[in-house]
Amino acid sequence: MRNVRLPVVIDVTATNWLPGQQQFDLIYCANMLHIAPWATCAGLMHGSAQHLAPGGRLVTYGPYLEDGVPTSPGNLAFDESLREHNPAWGIRRIADVKAQAAKAGLRLLSRHAMPANNLLLVWVREQPSE
Repeated sequence: MRNVRLPVVIDVTATNWLPGQQQFDLIYCANMLHIAPWATCAGLMHGSAQHLAPGGRLVTYGPYLEDGVPTSPGNLAFDESLREHNPAWGIRRIADVKAQAAKAGLRLLSRHAMPANNLLLVWVREQPSE
């Protein structure tokens, strides 16, 4: 496929992810938000908004906590083990991630249940107002 670039490793805590003003239609991030400090969520959302073309998508995959939805015993145990390993880690609440995304100009477009109590969340960069 000619329109698909090779994967790029990004440090989401860096001020500038990539040289220049490169824009992408899609950014994919799997299993990071729960095994990293909360600041990485802000970095991911800000950097994605900066590097996504208008209407571009950020797709995140992993376990999340949802208000009003019972958390599986496995995810509760996983969250506890993450926090024991590093208190800055842990399964994130979708509401908190959604608020961070909104600050950066991203909106939750869709939620998809995946195997092993994981979710695939699709975020969209808002179109600039004219």
